Amino acid sequence: MPVHNKVTQESAKPKFSELLAHPEVKARWEKVRKYFFLRESTYDMSNRCNIRCDGCYYFEGEKQFAREIGDAAAWRELMRAEKARGITYVVLAGAEPSLVPQLLDACYLEMPLGSIATNGFKKISSSVGYKLHISVWGNDETSLRIRKAKDLLKKQIENYENDPRAVFVYTFTRENIDEVKEVAARLVAHGCKLTFNVFSSPVGYTGNLRHDDESLSRTRQMMIELLNIYPRNILFSAYNAVAHTHQKGLHDLYGCSYPRQNPSQDIGLGRSFRQYRTDLNWDRSVACCVPDTDCRDCRHYAAGSAVVTARLYRHAGNLDTFKSWLDYVDTYLAVWVMGYEKGENLCAATIEPPQAALS
Repeated sequence: MPVHNKVTQESAKPKFSELLAHPEVKARWEKVRKYFFLRESTYDMSNRCNIRCDGCYYFEGEKQFAREIGDAAAWRELMRAEKARGITYVVLAGAEPSLVPQLLDACYLEMPLGSIATNGFKKISSSVGYKLHISVWGNDETSLRIRKAKDLLKKQIENYENDPRAVFVYTFTRENIDEVKEVAARLVAHGCKLTFNVFSSPVGYTGNLRHDDESLSRTRQMMIELLNIYPRNILFSAYNAVAHTHQKGLHDLYGCSYPRQNPSQDIGLGRSFRQYRTDLNWDRSVACCVPDTDCRDCRHYAAGSAVVTARLYRHAGNLDTFKSWLDYVDTYLAVWVMGYEKGENLCAATIEPPQAALS
């Protein structure tokens, strides 16, 4: 699918007020800017998992060996300390958070905005009002082969059908591109919401899930095709598809803001973001939203939620590019924030990501 570069050296960059002169653009800007207070950090809740997946990020590197602290009081104290230093949003992750329900409750009581990354095999209590990101890596046959879990999608739907917290996250690998049609139809039939992720290789991973240029192109086409078929159920946009299936990874396209790649501690994520391990410690040199990912291959949806959205003024070079950025932010908020409803996408064209020189 061709990508149209709307930005040329001859084109004059509009004033921001000129972009906001379009009523639909101003309305979307006012909608999303209310959430600019969100400031995240991530937390590994458990070093255990009830399934084991090929290409798992958690079971790479040193973090998997951290001691697991299961004391709810210690976690509540950590959440209070996080609030005191300005954190407003928590991402609770793996190995598998559903195995420590008492810790999820403790975090939610102190920090009510957040999300949980879960495999969906064990149901998380409705008392925890976070967004739930339920990982889907293919149909049940594929899940059995690469995740060693029988009837996983069936179990996930049983647990989270009609649950407003749930967003099913389909991760495209090189092997499962075609079967997303079957999975999407099944999820939509049960009224579920879904979004898309792109497999981003852990450091040193050389397995069959890793993408190449051909699979990235096919993934983009499939994302946009399904978005057009199921616009009410799929939380995504054309620009999401471009940003996450580009030949270049997110770091090369936008410059990663997370501490692992960002030496600056002056502003933004470089100053505020921490990635806590199960022992409640963190290491700035490896801190990012998906630790132990190969940064050059990072196209992860969680990374993009911060990396792309941080580049506001780079996307203000013309109307279509700014609309595309607003679509991306609108998607990100619908995926990550309870009660936020995604609007209709403003730009259906596939816009080339603007280069840093336009910032």
